[in-house]
Amino acid sequence: MQSNKAPSPVPATGAQFRCVMPVRWGDLDALNHVNNTVYFRFVEEARVQMLESMGAFGSRKVGVLAQTSCDFLKPVLYPASVQVILTLARLGRTSLQMDFVIEREDEPGVAYAKGSYVVVGCDPETGRGTPWTPEELAMMSKVLAA
Repeated sequence: MQSNKAPSPVPATGAQFRCVMPVRWGDLDALNHVNNTVYFRFVEEARVQMLESMGAFGSRKVGVLAQTSCDFLKPVLYPASVQVILTLARLGRTSLQMDFVIEREDEPGVAYAKGSYVVVGCDPETGRGTPWTPEELAMMSKVLAA
């Protein structure tokens, strides 16, 4: 039996966004593995692609990074492509927390790094957090796959 219920305009905890990108030669450190700072760039790129998919860059709200952390589990070696998996951990009135895992694309399910970040939706003029609108929540729900 099919449900005629419309999808929820609020994204569900556990909903995900995935982003794949190549490791570049310049991402390596003296030990020939990806420098720890680059992991944050991988997550930043995934976050920007997710926000862009949500139409955030044309809105009157900016996403401000409030907190981030990363546990480095295994070194990523060149050549490789990494997959960043963002998972909605918590949706607040003005913020959202995403957990992330970085894997090699050719080794799905093997975590090379994991962590989380919090983004606050802010008014660009005042710098203060502003509540998510129903339209923003609907777009989040559309972009994040349950």
